[in-house]
Amino acid sequence: MVDAWRMVARSHGGPEVIAREDFDPGVPGDGELLIAQEAIGLNFIDTYYRTGLYPAPLPTPLGS
Repeated sequence: MVDAWRMVARSHGGPEVIAREDFDPGVPGDGELLIAQEAIGLNFIDTYYRTGLYPAPLPTPLGS
């Protein structure tokens, strides 16, 4: 198991709905590669999904 986490929004709202969540990314399959990222960029689409301006299934991961 890899010690990994992700940021998700489990409900619509402001920045307070963003939560850090541990998860197991699993083992890469044939032709796949598992990489570790220390930082990612957020786009306006992430804000639109989080606030509910654009429909997205919940929970929605951030960093689209």
